[in-house]
Amino acid sequence: MSHDTFVYFAYGSNMLGPRMLLRAPSARRIGLASLPNFSLRWHKVSKDGSGKCDIEAESGSVVYGVLYEIKLADKPGLDLAEGLSTGYREVQLEVHTDRGTQMVTSYQATNIDRYTTPYSWYKTLVLEGARQQQLDPVYIRALEAVPSREDRNSERAADNLKALHAH
Repeated sequence: MSHDTFVYFAYGSNMLGPRMLLRAPSARRIGLASLPNFSLRWHKVSKDGSGKCDIEAESGSVVYGVLYEIKLADKPGLDLAEGLSTGYREVQLEVHTDRGTQMVTSYQATNIDRYTTPYSWYKTLVLEGARQQQLDPVYIRALEAVPSREDRNSERAADNLKALHAH
């Protein structure tokens, strides 16, 4: 890693390579990671009223995700896409990789509602990212079991699902 880059831990829809590249064009996948003693939650309140992914401390649980090396020049765009200061805060985390532990940057929700659910298109992006990255099948099944709801704004849903086919 060079001094003009940072390592980002993606655990939600940014696990999907094409979506990540739309948000940070310099993003380069460097491997998988696990975040012990955290649980994946879908309770971050998005500006569209649906639930987005979050990580919450929980002893004995684990969150799996992808590590990307990203140029610092792309960070403002990623911060904007992630809603830094308007729903997420930046955090430094210690994750486990096949090369040992590593300190990384990620985002954690500040605006949560435990009763919100994700739109089905968002859940699809998270699931496809997990499959693309070949995360543990048991973890993928847990993602599949998450309740979701249809977005009444079909244009927004279609626009977001374009990331599935971007290159």
